[in-house]
Amino acid sequence: MKIYTRTGDKGQTSVIGGRLDKDDIRVESYGTVDEVNSYVGLAAAELDPSLFADILADLEKIQHELFDCGGDLATVSEKAPRKMTEEAITYLEERIDLFIAEAPDLEKFILPGGSKAAAIIHIARTVARRAERAVVSLMKSGAAVSPFSLQYLNRLSDYFFAAARVINFRLGVGDVEYIRSANVFKGGKRKEKE
Repeated sequence: MKIYTRTGDKGQTSVIGGRLDKDDIRVESYGTVDEVNSYVGLAAAELDPSLFADILADLEKIQHELFDCGGDLATVSEKAPRKMTEEAITYLEERIDLFIAEAPDLEKFILPGGSKAAAIIHIARTVARRAERAVVSLMKSGAAVSPFSLQYLNRLSDYFFAAARVINFRLGVGDVEYIRSANVFKGGKRKEKE
């Protein structure tokens, strides 16, 4: 099987329902989702299954959902069915709540890092935020986009924040507070910033 087609050699790529320039905001959106997915895979490779079976199951589920999200974003036809669902968002919210209950209370912003796996999850979080911004730009362009894609990416970055804290907690690695941070969390929950 050949993986190269040469059809993109002039700066265009195929999407579901047409072709677009490779720098189109739609391509940027699903390409950034793919980047998130790669960091999720890297983080999963760092996690010990004996300590993190639940998070590893989440990450595999998330990787499938990121493929769904990317596929939805790569669809230019307004009539084509979409795969992202509200259930995927609800699941993330439930997991976030469990993680917040498990990790120590937090009052201030923390530096991204700690263990290697948590640091990678923080990278996935920031790339998910970039994907979210790209999807907002795509929506502003008037393109058809499922609202679940945007909501999912928003919630996913929160999931990654909570998961990174739990990973560090289970490994006995403390969070490092940002030294000039005001108190921005109440009861372990973040005041909405984005």
